[in-house]
Amino acid sequence: QVQLVESGGGLVQPGGSLRLSCAASGNILRLGPMGWYRQPPGKQRELVATITSGSTNYADSVKGRFTISKDNAKNTVYLQMNSLKPEDTAVYYCNAQVLRLGFNWRDYWGQGTQVTVSS
Repeated sequence: QVQLVESGGGLVQPGGSLRLSCAASGNILRLGPMGWYRQPPGKQRELVATITSGSTNYADSVKGRFTISKDNAKNTVYLQMNSLKPEDTAVYYCNAQVLRLGFNWRDYWGQGTQVTVSS
């Protein structure tokens, strides 16, 4: 089965940095757009950043601080988070559009990784 495995979350002080990784594995024929979403405590899930073959997209709240990138050979997407703020505290989720042989395109999600920004 297709899996998205996330890593890199944890506790960091305000102003610090973290890098999240998400590796897609399984019988993947093609990968489409990939992205990161987050759900702060008591709030709904929101888009953080997405990346396609030709462009990136960022939420206004993270633009200039976060950078999304990917390694096609490793089927991995990254989120470099700099100048972290307490309001960045959330569960971060990886998302990918995946095409498998004999199946239609569909979304896959990681299990979520906790990022806590606090003194």
